[in-house]
Amino acid sequence: MTRPPIRIGSRGSKLALVQARWTQAAICAALGEPAERREIVAPIVEITTSGDRIQDRRLLEVGGKALFTKEIEEALLDGRVDCAVHSLKDMPAESPPGLVLAAHPEREDPRDAFISERFASFEDLPQGARLGAASLRRQAQALYRRPDLEVVLLRGNVDTRLRKLAEGECDATLLALAGLNRLGLSAHAREVFDPYERPPAPGQGALAIQTRDADVSAPWVQALNHAPTRLAIAAERGALEALEGSCRTAMGTWTHVVDGQLNLVVEALAPDGSARWREEGSVPAAEGEPAAHALGLRLGQAVRAAGGDRLEL
Repeated sequence: MTRPPIRIGSRGSKLALVQARWTQAAICAALGEPAERREIVAPIVEITTSGDRIQDRRLLEVGGKALFTKEIEEALLDGRVDCAVHSLKDMPAESPPGLVLAAHPEREDPRDAFISERFASFEDLPQGARLGAASLRRQAQALYRRPDLEVVLLRGNVDTRLRKLAEGECDATLLALAGLNRLGLSAHAREVFDPYERPPAPGQGALAIQTRDADVSAPWVQALNHAPTRLAIAAERGALEALEGSCRTAMGTWTHVVDGQLNLVVEALAPDGSARWREEGSVPAAEGEPAAHALGLRLGQAVRAAGGDRLEL
């Protein structure tokens, strides 16, 4: 019997399509289909999102993270695609009714990278240097250490940001190392930040395979899950939920397992970098995702209580 195709919804950027093609191959493998049938078994449907179209403003000014997911989620709900591949850090804390983040493959490196044509490290930037950023978290973390810097808006996909940097729109920028690795561009990273000192965005480096509720238990969906990644994400998304994390909250998380303990750092900053609030904690990794999520909630709530109104623009 011929199996209906599993249509994959994806943004059309180079990075999004690399991630979608990885998912396509993984679905074929899970179904026992040969690689040469991938376009039949799991065709990729490119969808342009509002976040792709709007490049001249920060996301927080025009609707937040949902601008990268809204049109793809509509296609899922309408039945035009059967799953969607997202960068997890772009996902709001909650999915729309009827949809679920069903699988998380093994995570790439979650750290941030410093990139510059002229300077070898963040600390080498001269007084008043222009740092290109679109993320409120990266802006706040940078200004917390270097309030002298001028942060300029640098939107666009990875290639666009690297081109703007080369053209002199800024002296340096910060990008997710995961995206550079997936695109074969990691040589551009001049410095990789310590994730304890500069926690990345919740879920950074991880993919989210989103499906309709009815498909969450499908064998091909479950085959894409990576248990250690899911455990870390449970903790980080708990913190995201507690802090109502959006493009208006400069927050970061870092999760790592040592000697059977899942350790979590949750950080939030005033948008202008003038203050920082941090909490750390751990639970036995063997206690699983519910305990990890509860840890994230607890630490995130403590950070929110400490920072209060100073956390958001």
